[in-house]
Amino acid sequence: MKALILAGGMGTRLRPLTFSTPKPLLPLLDRPMVMHIIDSLPEEVDTVVLAVSYMKDQLESFFRQHDCGRRIVLVNEEEPLGTGGAIRNVRQHLDDTFFCFNGDIISSLDLRDLLAFHRRHGGIGTLSLWQVPDPSAFGVVGMDGERIIDFQEKPAPGTAISDLINAGVYVFQPELLDHIPSGVVSLERKVFPSILDRGLHGYRFQGYWVDCGTPESYLRAQSELLEHGRSMDRARKREAKVIGLNYLDRTDLNGCVIGPHVCALPGSSISEGSTVERSVLMEGAKVGRGCRVKDCLLGPGAQVADGEAVQGRVLAFLQP
Repeated sequence: MKALILAGGMGTRLRPLTFSTPKPLLPLLDRPMVMHIIDSLPEEVDTVVLAVSYMKDQLESFFRQHDCGRRIVLVNEEEPLGTGGAIRNVRQHLDDTFFCFNGDIISSLDLRDLLAFHRRHGGIGTLSLWQVPDPSAFGVVGMDGERIIDFQEKPAPGTAISDLINAGVYVFQPELLDHIPSGVVSLERKVFPSILDRGLHGYRFQGYWVDCGTPESYLRAQSELLEHGRSMDRARKREAKVIGLNYLDRTDLNGCVIGPHVCALPGSSISEGSTVERSVLMEGAKVGRGCRVKDCLLGPGAQVADGEAVQGRVLAFLQP
């Protein structure tokens, strides 16, 4: 069985981190974002196809150096084709039932259960669905039992047909490819409304779901992973206080207060008198003395100077 990950975006909302690293390779705790998807796949998935474009060379290099236990195929997209066009562009690799993922989704979805649901119900495809209080920023579905009967893309506030949104994880039959025209095609706007009569079903799940394409949602995804058992503490501490759940991997903590919901990766450090909460320190990031850091993403080698207070910032090391 195959899985397709749509990973061609430029990650513009996570700049400047994505000026030097493609979004799928940005770290979420112990592994790159894309590996959270790959590692969650059922064993019967033996091939993972990535629809890529931006920084394809870095992605190729990563998968050459890391054995994921599955065959990895990268297919380049010369120009943006939309979600539907990206699927059509890799059609030569999709010859049976396949999973499909938006590349920045982190969730508690049980993929084995999703696949079993799809096989029980038949039809051309199954969409994972997530319930939200305000669906106006998402693609909304109308349901008749477990069958999808209507779509509404980003409805105006108060006009949504339901509170169930497309959660960006699917199981499709290869027949789907017959309904994707050439060119730039939106799966959500163009394709889904045209295949309702082919049997499109909705699978609702609970737990957590995050579309982590912004700094705020990136940090929310990190918090969800920590709250669901991914915390770790291998920090080197000197008179440091650690609060709550964190992921601390060979980081140096000296006379500081850290946590909750901090990820500090190898080679990072926090100096005396500083406090850091709900933030990410990627490899080699440094927080100086007497700093206050909250809700921040510090890229590899980024530095917060002594005495600085930063909140809600994305900082990257800039080459001189």
